[in-house]
Amino acid sequence: MLKGKNALITGSTSGIGLGIAEGFAKEGMNLVLNGFGNAAEIEKLRADLAAKFGIKVLYDGADMSKPDQIEAMMRKAASDLGGIDILVNNAGIQHVAPVEDFPTAKWDAIIAINMTSAFHTTRMAVPYMKSKKWGRIINLASAHALVASPFKSAYVTSKHGVLGFTKTVALEVAENGVTVNAICPGYVLTPLVEMQIPDTAKARGITEEQVKRDVLLAAQPTKQFVTTEQLAGVAVFLCSDAAASITGTSIAVEGGWTAH
Repeated sequence: MLKGKNALITGSTSGIGLGIAEGFAKEGMNLVLNGFGNAAEIEKLRADLAAKFGIKVLYDGADMSKPDQIEAMMRKAASDLGGIDILVNNAGIQHVAPVEDFPTAKWDAIIAINMTSAFHTTRMAVPYMKSKKWGRIINLASAHALVASPFKSAYVTSKHGVLGFTKTVALEVAENGVTVNAICPGYVLTPLVEMQIPDTAKARGITEEQVKRDVLLAAQPTKQFVTTEQLAGVAVFLCSDAAASITGTSIAVEGGWTAH
């Protein structure tokens, strides 16, 4: 059912986005990858996915903080593949600091990339999905769309915004065969999480190992990091016919964090 569908995943050259891309590739979907990184490594990744799964795999390095670049990426992807059936808004950045010390430039960048970029991709994807009477939009929101943590004012704000955006768009397209949902992961040992560990240690005055044990996994009753494979499985399910009546909601994949 999903074989031959076209999926665009922002922030998909590493971490959660790459895991979802690999999960989609196994289902025979064509892909548009997006993100930063070493050009040669990205090209190898693109070529390997295409060859291994016999699918079309494109890459676009659009900066998700730049609306004009996002628009150009969406237009080119639609032109090259004939349209985008599945959109995954995953691109995200993080900064950890007390609110009184939070750099305003970091606030602006986090809101732009984590939240506003989803608006720009979605507004351009929806017309095609409506015309086909089928589409899937999946927003990676985070457990921080449901609960807050100190020193992450911009990130928590952006993810709460993504969840509100998810619900609103779901209502707008509910009669058009298009579903819009959010996945809310707990901590995954992605490059993004690994990069914030030193800042969190500094902000809290503890060691990096204590951050992992007493801050990150303290929130997850399973005491296990969520894996990218688990998140890919949820994303594939949300694209399936079995999930056709699931829309406007969030699925928490966070080891019981929000059950507290």
